[in-house]
Amino acid sequence: MGYAFTVDDVAFLRSAEGADAVAACADLALTDASRLRDVRRARELVGEDRAAAVLEIVLLRRKAASKLDAVDDWLFTDDALQQASPTAVARHRARRLAGRDVHDVTCSIGADLVPIAATARRCVGSDLDDVRLAMARHNCECADVAPALVRADALRPVTRDTVVVADPARRDARGRRRWRPDDFQPPLDALADAYRGRDLAVKCAPGLDPEAAPWADEFEVVSLDGQVREACLWAGSVATARRQATVLRSTGEAWSITDAEPDDCDVGEPGEWLIDPDGAVVRAGLVRHYAARHGLWQLDERIAYLTGDEPPPGVRAFHVLEFGPYREKELRTRLRELDVGRVEILVRGLDVDPNALRPRLKPRGSSELSVVLTRIGRRPMAFLCEAKRIP
Repeated sequence: MGYAFTVDDVAFLRSAEGADAVAACADLALTDASRLRDVRRARELVGEDRAAAVLEIVLLRRKAASKLDAVDDWLFTDDALQQASPTAVARHRARRLAGRDVHDVTCSIGADLVPIAATARRCVGSDLDDVRLAMARHNCECADVAPALVRADALRPVTRDTVVVADPARRDARGRRRWRPDDFQPPLDALADAYRGRDLAVKCAPGLDPEAAPWADEFEVVSLDGQVREACLWAGSVATARRQATVLRSTGEAWSITDAEPDDCDVGEPGEWLIDPDGAVVRAGLVRHYAARHGLWQLDERIAYLTGDEPPPGVRAFHVLEFGPYREKELRTRLRELDVGRVEILVRGLDVDPNALRPRLKPRGSSELSVVLTRIGRRPMAFLCEAKRIP
């Protein structure tokens, strides 16, 4: 859960004295082995009353460095940092709202609000949590943006003629593969009712079934560096397609695909290459559209693996060396014959745990291969491949 900050803590951390206290503790190791020693040292440096808040900020800034840009001076709570979109994802959403009047009704500590404020014509951020609002005010000042900040309930509109942006908190949905609208706080349907007829963008988990939110005009899934990060439900004039996948890279590269594109895609025998589409494409239900764009075809109409004689640019693809029916004993023998010692195992459509299978294959050789396990119809198949990064 992390340390429970108070408004007084935030006021101290925003002060020059607080900044000096954080700087004094910034070099402490804060490992499991050194924690007790570091806490004693922090109490000596900044006083017992302030040490816990200061150490929490030091730890959270370290965590934030891999997720958010230019936040060396920011303030966080643990929960808020976990929920914040990576900066590249937040900037993508902000670009879609550029030039509009925008109200972020769950602004929290401002991680998503800052990019929006940098591109919107006018911007408002609101939250019910006084601590997070105080942190948002500090973080916006650090980023040199100045949205209006107010205390307000996300379900009680306080602006008109704005695009409403919401990032409801996730409740515990463990044990289920799919998220439901009431797994969020506030619930997605309650947000839709509160802002019915308004332009609306609601960030949600990519595991949400878009059919569970019939009020949304667009379901967008966003990935960053090959990892699916989040989905967004768009309603009103901000929607651009029924379904969209957006693929971002930390290098700044980006591309999107929508259901407005053709989905003419055959099902056929394996080609020279196997392609595992980006997770955003799969989650958005756009595998056939992606295949049609790049001249690929499916191995099985119910499986997301694609195949073709030329892979798309900018992907990690699998050059097929050989393939055949999957039988564990025969696969183990063949890997031994090929002197394979390092094996990557990818599985789709079969009940096989790669981590459990790998030791049973007993790879002992000096070469490396990728094994793709899937099915074609009812036939379990194994593909032995060389993985290659396509420029």
